[in-house]
Amino acid sequence: MSGTRDRRAAAAARHRLLPEGRVAGPMPWIIAIMMFLTVLAAAAGLGLGAAVRSMSADLAGRATVQIVEAGAEARDRLSARVAQALRGADGVARVEAVDPATLSDQLRPWLGEDATSGDLPIPALIDVTLTAGQADAKVDRLRRLLSGLSPKIRVEPHAAFLLPLAGLLSALGWLAAGIVLLMALATGAVVVLAARGAHDSHRGTIEVLHLMGATDVQIARLFQRRIALDAMLGSLLGFAVAACVILLLGARLIATGSELLGAVHLPWSSWVMLLTLPVGGILLAMLAARWTVLRALGRAL
Repeated sequence: MSGTRDRRAAAAARHRLLPEGRVAGPMPWIIAIMMFLTVLAAAAGLGLGAAVRSMSADLAGRATVQIVEAGAEARDRLSARVAQALRGADGVARVEAVDPATLSDQLRPWLGEDATSGDLPIPALIDVTLTAGQADAKVDRLRRLLSGLSPKIRVEPHAAFLLPLAGLLSALGWLAAGIVLLMALATGAVVVLAARGAHDSHRGTIEVLHLMGATDVQIARLFQRRIALDAMLGSLLGFAVAACVILLLGARLIATGSELLGAVHLPWSSWVMLLTLPVGGILLAMLAARWTVLRALGRAL
């Protein structure tokens, strides 16, 4: 009978070690907010990384040939010669002349009706798609080839125009990664403070457990279990809200119709990485709580 009473007393002490009704406490909500911000920062970094890779793949093998001849008839003749020379050039996969009407429509918002009046000389443009590999060397060969036709021909690789933008997106991606790391450190610090506060406020219960034969590892396991529950509830809530926000923003980006904004997307592999964040948050909370309580118990001896 005495053994049964001791086990019941130990069980009651374990349940009193940390208060019940954890969802109503501040810990799950703090972890939910941190997980929400962490998932958003990670999603931003992964989306920007995907955009940079997509942009690099699309633009690495493309270039634009500009014919800056002022006379319309001379420009048309030179444009036809350039297109013919490009179709026979080594390393060129596709040649497509840009429709002058399409170019005028694109310039109208900035130049007004002067873009279609014919008084303003507009260069002729030819889009060139290169074969895979060594894009810079192939662009240099095109420049040497076309320079013999006329000095009024310019060859501009698409990657050169968007290189600063790609650098900006890469920097923002690294910034997002740094924010994720800082949020992880902040979450660990919050768990440490919570574990210390719980330990200090339940010293009497801990002494009773020690008198009943409980070891430091067993007591730390109690803190670890209860804080893991808080972390699980908060992490799942924060991830669910962040996922809804990401899906909503993704739909808004697609609705803009912009190819550049549409490139900022999350493939399925990125979602798998985001799913590891709640699991990592729970493990981090458990380890931080265990380490904090064991250290506090060791100092109390």
